[in-house]
Amino acid sequence: MEMSELTALLTPDGLRLLDEVGTISSTGEVAQAVSRLRGAGHSPDLVSAVVGQAHLRAKGAAKFGGFAERMLFTRAGLEQATRLGVAARHAGRMRRAGIERVADLGCGIGGDALAFAGAGLAVSAVDADEVTAAIAAYNLAPFGGDAEVRHGTAESFDVAQVDAVWLDPARRTAGHSETRRVVASDYSPSLDWAFSLAERMPVGIKLGPAHDRDSLPTDAEAQWVSADGSVVELVLWSGVLAREGLRRSALVIRGDESHELTAGADAEDAHVRELGAFLHEPDGAVIRARLIGDVARTLDAGMLDPKIAYLTGDAAVTSPFVQSFRVREVTAANPKAINTVLRANDIGTLEIKKRGMDVDPAAFRKKLHLRGAASATLVLTRVGDRRMAILADRV
Repeated sequence: MEMSELTALLTPDGLRLLDEVGTISSTGEVAQAVSRLRGAGHSPDLVSAVVGQAHLRAKGAAKFGGFAERMLFTRAGLEQATRLGVAARHAGRMRRAGIERVADLGCGIGGDALAFAGAGLAVSAVDADEVTAAIAAYNLAPFGGDAEVRHGTAESFDVAQVDAVWLDPARRTAGHSETRRVVASDYSPSLDWAFSLAERMPVGIKLGPAHDRDSLPTDAEAQWVSADGSVVELVLWSGVLAREGLRRSALVIRGDESHELTAGADAEDAHVRELGAFLHEPDGAVIRARLIGDVARTLDAGMLDPKIAYLTGDAAVTSPFVQSFRVREVTAANPKAINTVLRANDIGTLEIKKRGMDVDPAAFRKKLHLRGAASATLVLTRVGDRRMAILADRV
């Protein structure tokens, strides 16, 4: 979004028109809306802004639920924004640590700041991009004086004004729409600056979940977060925001429920054992946090292969930190052998999972004969050099 578009939108008539248009879900609806609004005599800037926002609001529902219907977005800002349910849990940590005033430096469209303000914290939100800061100000306006937004850089903010800082370093090139990822050395603000600040005061730093573990500060708590099966972020916590004695945690969120696994260090690996009656797939946050061994021991399970994140055991137990499957049959990982097993089990609906094999599940599915009435899960994996296909049922 350009400033001219935002200026056209942020008027009573512009916002009224946006509410009248509602959400737009498809590119076909975008074209129809543009044609209709231009035909009604609205300016090109207003039409572009209204239609763009209506489309982004539809996409924003996945992260912000019903709140998206009253928010403004940039495409890049929405991509990088923290899901509201995740941000609310970060805000809860701030409250439990006794934080009253927080600065959200690099606030983007204000997703984290919304959660902080909603939890009763006084928020100072800062963004280096003028358009993005203006959008954050609109999104935070319902909180009045408890949430202020400034246009400026993270480095220029006087952190003496607050009790804690939240940092979401920009991991993409500057812009509102077509951006690309940058390497860690090009983050803004720089990680050196962020880590230095974390040594002096309570700070939460949001990073990508695949961030290089070797570069993480050794005295911070590293928390990997997954939401509904996807690992969405890594957060480093320092000062009073880091819990005593904890250096690794995996927060697993599914719907409104959350479960957390914590440890003082990476877990010791579990032993390797033969495939048992059950196969367990650890959540991605558990894998990233390297806490697979701890989960394995709670399940009385071992590793199927020392280099592949599948657990196996004979105990009929499961955990919030894994997806569990009851093993039916094992066969060679080739379409002919698998089709024989599928026919024998009358399988017509098949979920395909893979780990440790260079296979495209969509392409592999086309080689299978799925004509039965039953359903199952097919796990393609390997033990050492042996490739295997495991037909199983979700527990």
